[in-house]
Amino acid sequence: PVLLHIGFAVAESIQDDPYIQVMMAGSTLRKVKSRSWKKNRYFRLLEDGLTIWYKSRWAGRGHSTFSVTDLEAVREGHQSEVLLSIAEEFPAELCFTLVFHGRQGNLDLVAESPDEAQAWIQGVRKLIHKTQTMDEKERLDQWVLDWFHKADKNKDGKMNFKEVKKLLKMMNVEMNEDHALHLFTMADKSESGSLEIEQFVFFYKMLTQRDEVWKVFQDYSEDGEKLMLEELESFLSVEQHEGEQSTQHAQELIECYEPSETGNEQGAMSLDGFQMYLCSQEGSIFKPEHQDLYQDMSQPLSHYFISSSHNTYLLEDQLRGQSSLEAYIQALKRGCRCVEVDCWDGYDEDPVVYHGHTLTSKILFKDVISTLKEYAFRASEFPVILSIENHCSVEQQKVMAQYLRQILGDMLQTTLLDGQVPQQLPSPQELKGKILLKAKKIGGLEEYLDETCTDEVSDEEEMANCDAEMASTEDSPEKKSKAKSKMSRELSDLVVYCKSVHFGGFEHARSHAKCYEISSFSESKAKKLAKEAGTDFVQYNTRQLSRTYPSGLRTDSSNYNPQDMWSMGCQIVALNFQTAGLEMDLNDGLFRQNGCCGYVIKPDFMRDGNTQFSPDKPEEREGYKPLRLSIQVISGQQLPKVNQKEGSIVDPLVRVEIHGVPQDQAKDETSHINNNGFNPVWNETLDFTIHTPELALVRFVVEDYDKASRNDFIGQYTLPFTCIQPGYRHIHLLSKDGTAIPPSSLFVNISISELT
Repeated sequence: PVLLHIGFAVAESIQDDPYIQVMMAGSTLRKVKSRSWKKNRYFRLLEDGLTIWYKSRWAGRGHSTFSVTDLEAVREGHQSEVLLSIAEEFPAELCFTLVFHGRQGNLDLVAESPDEAQAWIQGVRKLIHKTQTMDEKERLDQWVLDWFHKADKNKDGKMNFKEVKKLLKMMNVEMNEDHALHLFTMADKSESGSLEIEQFVFFYKMLTQRDEVWKVFQDYSEDGEKLMLEELESFLSVEQHEGEQSTQHAQELIECYEPSETGNEQGAMSLDGFQMYLCSQEGSIFKPEHQDLYQDMSQPLSHYFISSSHNTYLLEDQLRGQSSLEAYIQALKRGCRCVEVDCWDGYDEDPVVYHGHTLTSKILFKDVISTLKEYAFRASEFPVILSIENHCSVEQQKVMAQYLRQILGDMLQTTLLDGQVPQQLPSPQELKGKILLKAKKIGGLEEYLDETCTDEVSDEEEMANCDAEMASTEDSPEKKSKAKSKMSRELSDLVVYCKSVHFGGFEHARSHAKCYEISSFSESKAKKLAKEAGTDFVQYNTRQLSRTYPSGLRTDSSNYNPQDMWSMGCQIVALNFQTAGLEMDLNDGLFRQNGCCGYVIKPDFMRDGNTQFSPDKPEEREGYKPLRLSIQVISGQQLPKVNQKEGSIVDPLVRVEIHGVPQDQAKDETSHINNNGFNPVWNETLDFTIHTPELALVRFVVEDYDKASRNDFIGQYTLPFTCIQPGYRHIHLLSKDGTAIPPSSLFVNISISELT
């Protein structure tokens, strides 16, 4: 059935809304970038109900657009640093902030009247809600509609063959003119020489006919027209490895995805329904049951990997970058559960946060803590660790302690849960909604009530939190001097379960260390320990938390590979969240499971205190069972254009990378397909052996092949090996930033078997 009802899927249903009408009529809004940069721009919502268009009244033909699907939220009033800085000039009821997905900067706007501000705030919120609740079919309809509007250059609601040819180039399709004309003529039923929207949908449908899906459908359909209930069951059981539950699941899939009423009445699925199921979340590579919170959250904190950020306050590099509250908001929204604050003495006894001895800008400590209070538990209810790197005088440490108590109140965990000194750390479950302070402490929990303790900490402890930033001075003798530095009792008393201490070696830790003591390791130190004493490190991490951080030489905010640290059982592997790339893809991939709550339980062989596991010798562990992973890369769908040059079309290839223990590190790739980003077909199989499946991550990368220079990145998707659904699956690609780029996907067939 042709999708005739397509059309302004979003716009139609809400065009009568008074807020939307204001947006469609257009408004002059002031775009604000700083206290001195405030310029009027004319904004309006286009007829598709999805695109927001804006331009300077004075600039010639130049304009900008963005889609409502790029937006995550609207903040009302002075809820950004920029708008706060001009609060005296513009009252809150005129101000609002559009927040984008991923790492794209916010758009701060000021309306001319409170009514106009409300129209845009409520209107955009409605549109965001609408786009988030669209089903797969509406989403595809909307996508087709967007293309129609992009290509209808003269805006007459029709598309002639010349416009269609241009559109094919925009869509990444290389097609010979005869074939394109043939499809065009078939769709042009009225023989008018142009296509209206419904005819264009038919044209698009012929264009996106998926032969490879049709072949799979044919294998199970007796009449080639539909899959009867038993045939669908058979497909689910044999190909999708669903076993017992396939009977019930087949019925549910027909009810959910079959578009035709006859199909539903007969309990059968058409090719359209089958394709919709395969492209849905249920047909995706990620096990649906692992997307929600599914793990035991009642084990000690040291038994989990914890999503962690390094120098959280920075939005850019480590030397000149901007320090921003927005950086904390972005990290916390991504499910980060350990944030870092570098504190220095500020003016008027008001501590500031920045990267000391550099030109990075400064923000107030109290503002960081207020932001933490506001955003800590929006993405996850499990505890947040606030890692304090303290360079303040005793006086300003007291001010810090006051702010922490006043602003966070009961959120801050300042007492022992049951009044007893713990033998093991409490669990994420017991600490729900709590913020834990990680910093130095005078004495231990044992002397918690012993007032005779001195208010000094040795420099050994001092070093524990001063991240030996520059690698060259990391272990210099001066650093090792036993100078004493003063610590405020008020701040010290707020530290309960995360006391920063200098690492004194595994031998010392076995006999003396307390479970609430935590040490920090630079990436080079952690790697050195891993090499020298892998098993000791894994054992140490069953009982205590350890934090790793990027080398001080990474002034460009680049990241190290977190997998090396996770393989040792290190829980708090701090990364520069602001820097997109492989390392953050791995972090996002690991924490995509378990409700994106920022905690992932370690495999059982990394939670047993007597474990003999060594990442370098996976075959020696008890219960060692290597697996074979076989991935048939079948095809790609509607890959985005990388090079915006007129007429350039991508030559895509797919690379599959395995990240895990050293023996599992592997990659392999398909050949490239010339000039086809729209529906490339590879049909190539890549095979891997996985020795420690519990620690492996699988990353799919699509690149635009270039024989003369480095390939361009097109999209990627990373997930834990343990979350893979075998069978025919779609992989919904993400941008470099980690945001969705629908409907770009890969179609694969995956099988996992024991190595015999």
